[in-house]
Amino acid sequence: MAESAGGAVAIPDGPIGGMPQVALGNLKGSRLEVAVAIGTDPATTFAAIVPAPPEVEEFLIAGFLRGKPVEIVQCETVDLQVPAHAEIVLEGYVEVGELRAEGPFGDHTGFYTLTDEYPVFHLTCITHRKDPIYAATIVGKPPMEDAWMGKAVERIFLPAMKMTIPEIVDIHLPVEAVFHNLMLVSIRKSYPGHARKVMSAIWGLGQAMFTKIIIVVDEDCDVQDVGEVVLRVANNIDPERDIQFTLGPVDSLDHAARLPNYGSKMGIDATRKWKAEGFERPWPAMIEMDRATKAKIDAIWVKLGL
Repeated sequence: MAESAGGAVAIPDGPIGGMPQVALGNLKGSRLEVAVAIGTDPATTFAAIVPAPPEVEEFLIAGFLRGKPVEIVQCETVDLQVPAHAEIVLEGYVEVGELRAEGPFGDHTGFYTLTDEYPVFHLTCITHRKDPIYAATIVGKPPMEDAWMGKAVERIFLPAMKMTIPEIVDIHLPVEAVFHNLMLVSIRKSYPGHARKVMSAIWGLGQAMFTKIIIVVDEDCDVQDVGEVVLRVANNIDPERDIQFTLGPVDSLDHAARLPNYGSKMGIDATRKWKAEGFERPWPAMIEMDRATKAKIDAIWVKLGL
């Protein structure tokens, strides 16, 4: 790496959103050293966005995904280490309590994040590769490029969720709901109130705590088929009985919340209701074509060339 420069800047998010890996150093007095790596390898970039527990180092996740360690090097002006093959590295510091207004910026939510006070990043050095490439994604109304990174998080972390909540069959975070606003969950229901137990478990699971709406359905419902989920929700719930509300932390970009980072959440139990849950009426079976009829119709389609 070569070329260095100094200055004081505020680095905003915006319609062109960077995908940096940020390293934070120890607090020295009122100053916190920072290094921002832009244009790392895909596994390292992905590791920077995963909802891992705070004590799990992102380089460890990147190394696991890569199948080999991430090579890191010492920064020039701050006591931090960064990926050796990053395209660009910004070094500097922030002063505790020093804020500056920035925004509004178009965000991945599909809305403009309003102007607010954010820490100022004082730039002490820039290092980069020869002819560096600034890696970024275009954000806006979903689905955009970053949507597929979020979908990868959903698929990769599903097994981890099952380790903690084994009754989960599958989850679906619709792209249009910006992931943290809606989670569709299918479960193997085993006892009365099971759906509500799963809701509480999800809200207590790391960054899943930001989920605004959780819809729980039975295991025979394909949560990847939103139309099937809507059918179950519209037909299986008594709104007063099956919808619950709670208060807690919400995503910082939730502009509808009553307070910054704090608001309400909703859980919907769209599972079949049991007598043990106070439902005394018979529960009807869903209409389903028998196998013989399915085979007969399939054969007709073949004869018609369809």
